[in-house]
Amino acid sequence: MDVGSDKDITRVLFCGLHFTASQNYTREYLQNYPFIQVDDVPLDAVPDVIKNYHICVIKNMRLDSNVISHANQMKLLLQFGVGLEGVDVDAATKHGIKVARIPGDATGNAVSCAEMAIYLMLGLLRKQKEIQISIEEKMLGEPVGETILGKTVFIMGFGNIGIELAKRLRPFGVKIIATKRRWSSNSEVPLQSNANGITDDLVDEKGSHEDLHRFASNADIVVCCLTLNKETAGIVNKSFISSMRKGALLVNIARGGLLDYEAVAQHLQSGHLGGLGIDVAWTEPFDPSDPILKFNNVLITPHVAGVTEHSYRSMAKIVGDVALQIHAGSTQLTGIEFVN
Repeated sequence: MDVGSDKDITRVLFCGLHFTASQNYTREYLQNYPFIQVDDVPLDAVPDVIKNYHICVIKNMRLDSNVISHANQMKLLLQFGVGLEGVDVDAATKHGIKVARIPGDATGNAVSCAEMAIYLMLGLLRKQKEIQISIEEKMLGEPVGETILGKTVFIMGFGNIGIELAKRLRPFGVKIIATKRRWSSNSEVPLQSNANGITDDLVDEKGSHEDLHRFASNADIVVCCLTLNKETAGIVNKSFISSMRKGALLVNIARGGLLDYEAVAQHLQSGHLGGLGIDVAWTEPFDPSDPILKFNNVLITPHVAGVTEHSYRSMAKIVGDVALQIHAGSTQLTGIEFVN
């Protein structure tokens, strides 16, 4: 990789080789702007080269104070998406570096994640792994699945993804309950019109973090849409899963660290947990030989909930536009959400 010495070049570093569409689509968007250089390097190479770059697109990199201290030309640390739990924001602030995320509601990322949650729900309800076994064994009419109709779905963390999920679940004929840290008194949830033009709330019952176990005990399906932080890490633990209905399904399209691995494995083994659908795992990439994947009622996808043509091209455009703004010397960057 040649970072060159031309001071008229604005250099963008993508951390890590996973999620390759992020850098590929950004390069494609910027192909007519030769003064913007886009590179990607393996995660272990980032500390050695970060000093050469003006913008760092984080992805799944852990940027601690030591790495950040070497970024002496850095103007912006930007997540290709929403989660910033791997960034030492205080250290970045100390070094005069702005930190930002790309809002999911503006790019289609939230919509893409909501669709993945429904995919995992339906896959568990219709017993996707057992279907494959029936195909291999040339069996017809097995397994007997379940409908989502009539189920109670608990959306745990009613943010952008939760809102989009609720919109898409409504036509399935489900009851939707949801929690968030606080509900605005002016507009508690977005409204939508049904076929008759009557406006209804998206959520049938609203609660806060104090209601987590009560809501879990009333749900057939729990969907984790929470942000991962020190308060939510491991929040789906033994106590939480024990409070769920026997046979209920658990879906996680947010961050793997929200779930306690041992608690999940134990409740799958006992049969209390009726199924697990995850797009994010405790360690990524996830070990394909991990014993948790041997259960027929476990479905896993490789962190692709937000990886769609629509969302990734939208986010690549934002990264490209921000790079052009920084190159032009603008201090009022648009399209991103700052956290410091």
